[in-house]
Amino acid sequence: MDIKTTNTIFYCRQWKETVFFYKTQLGLTVTCAHPWFVEFTLNGASRLSIADEARTSMDGIGGKGITLTLEVDDIEEAHRYLSEVGLNPPPIREHAWGARVIHIYDPEGNRIEFWSPAIQAP
Repeated sequence: MDIKTTNTIFYCRQWKETVFFYKTQLGLTVTCAHPWFVEFTLNGASRLSIADEARTSMDGIGGKGITLTLEVDDIEEAHRYLSEVGLNPPPIREHAWGARVIHIYDPEGNRIEFWSPAIQAP
């Protein structure tokens, strides 16, 4: 089996607000859009889709038990960007597993973790 891409789908009650969040505030590129479903490109092999729960056969979970983890090159730059677009990220945290992280939440309550490796001292 050769998996070419991955796609995570969030089924949302607050569909319009959640699409706005990913498209406008996070600035993700739309791969395809339908009146009830929008797919965004995360990178060459990863996608994130937002589906209107009211128009699908799947129920959303309201952000319970989900963390979308996104590795970025520069966590400081990610923090600045999130601040500039009005998302008010908390301070960057140092994790024992060797990463610097920021957690924010989309309108549906899904946790989004931005992280980059902590710089190790020589």
